[in-house]
Formats: sequence, structure tokens, C-alpha cells
Amino acid sequence: MFAAPFASLITRFRRWLGAAEVFTVRGFQVVVENNRPDIETPKVLARLDEALALIEQYQPWRLAHLRRDLRQFWIVRYPCRGAYFPGAGTCMTELTFLARTDIGAEVVASSIVHEGVHARVDRVRHLLGGGAALGPTPSPSRDMAREERLCRRAELAFGRALPAGLGAPVIARAEASLALDDADVAPVIDWGDAHAAQVRVDNRSGGRQT
Repeated sequence: MFAAPFASLITRFRRWLGAAEVFTVRGFQVVVENNRPDIETPKVLARLDEALALIEQYQPWRLAHLRRDLRQFWIVRYPCRGAYFPGAGTCMTELTFLARTDIGAEVVASSIVHEGVHARVDRVRHLLGGGAALGPTPSPSRDMAREERLCRRAELAFGRALPAGLGAPVIARAEASLALDDADVAPVIDWGDAHAAQVRVDNRSGGRQT
């Protein structure tokens, strides 16, 4: 998924000096912005490591692509599970998504695989002279429904590469998404409204994990 306006991303990046910690997980730089006292940073890092380990075990070529196409991971509270920030080469994996205990690492891994395809498409466009997108919205020539389906097909292939028990939820989610029409598979999101809704949810829950 393509996410927030680039200016908003830069604003957050500038806060990192005082509000974030930087780690290394399987050779990737990982920036963690954890403002949730109910979530332990070591646990979300362990879940990220577990997800990357699954990719490395079952689709090692996919992890090699991630190493080439990403500059870093960003773990932060955000109104979606994952997003790729073009131009910044950053894969965001959401803080509370990583902290959830009702889903397995394979679901996190499939989200990373999805964003990795966005990163690969972005890198290839740049190499072909299209340049990296810097704004909140892809260029009009970019067929985002087609790109989202590429990402979902990558999730589906990853799910099928896993043992049957692990792969089932990944396959089911990917197949359901691939059945959607263009408007639903690549919806236009008002990120201002999405962030405001997230704040309301957090305020109602008193900061507890959602």
C-alpha cells in the first residue's frame, strides 16, 4: 500500500532523533517509534525477525530482493498494517500489528512480501527512468489496481510456499483480495481521516493494544 503524504513522512523522520530507536534485524536497519507503554519493543522486533526468517526459509530469493530494494523498516503506530514509502525506500510495518498475539508470523511476513513488491516496482521504474515517486499519490500513468494485484499474487505464492497449516490464512486473504474489483483492490484513502480515526480509537482504548 502507498501511504501518507511525503511531507508528513519527513516530519516524522525529523522526530526520530528524539523519539525513535534504531536496531538491526537480519541485516536490515529498523527504526522503531514506540509510543505505547503496553507494547514491548523487544517483542515486536522478535516478531519482525520471525517473519523475515520465514521469508528467508521459504522464499530466500524474495528476501534477497528486499535487501536490494529497501533502505529500512519503520515500526510505528499507523492506520494500516503495512505501507511502502516510495522515494524513502521504507517499509512501514505497524506497531500494534507486530504486537498482536492472535495472528502468526506468516501473516506479518505476507504483508512484508506485499510491500516488497511495491518496492521492487518502484526501483524498476526508477532504473528505467521513471524516477521514484515522492508525493502521496502515484502518477496518473501508474496502474495501482494492477500493482496491488501483483502484490497479492506475491502473497498468494508465498502462502503456497509455506507448509499447509501456516499458509492457509495467507492464501485465503490473498485470494479474497484478488477477487475484488479495481476500486476495492486499490482504494483511494484519505490519510488525514485515517489518522484521525486511529487517534479516536487509541483515546477510547486508553492506549491499549488494538
